[in-house]
Amino acid sequence: MGLFDAILGNSSEMDLTTLQQELSPILADNESVHMGYKLIRDMFVFTDKRLILIDKQGMTGKKVSYHSVPYKYMTHFIVETAGTFDMDAELKIYISGTEHPIVKELKKGTDVVGIQKAIANFSL
Repeated sequence: MGLFDAILGNSSEMDLTTLQQELSPILADNESVHMGYKLIRDMFVFTDKRLILIDKQGMTGKKVSYHSVPYKYMTHFIVETAGTFDMDAELKIYISGTEHPIVKELKKGTDVVGIQKAIANFSL
């Protein structure tokens, strides 16, 4: 992914071997990474057990938030697109036992269909 793509918000699929190594300290025993998307500094990582939403914060990106969502607790999800000319989209993931969904903005160029398909495949 080039700098121009990052500025525009385009996502790219990540190398699984690199992701597995990078996340090995936080992965459960026998948990493996199946897919990952990077959007500027944020990542959507799909393992065989959960979705990990990684948000690098601040100017340096040293502060990192890891939001772990086990698939078995996802009740439903919504992908809402803005329309034909505005390709931004919003992803809402509803978790059992919580009132408010997890909301992620997906900018133009993000593989919205790939992310939606991955959530469907892993959560069903």
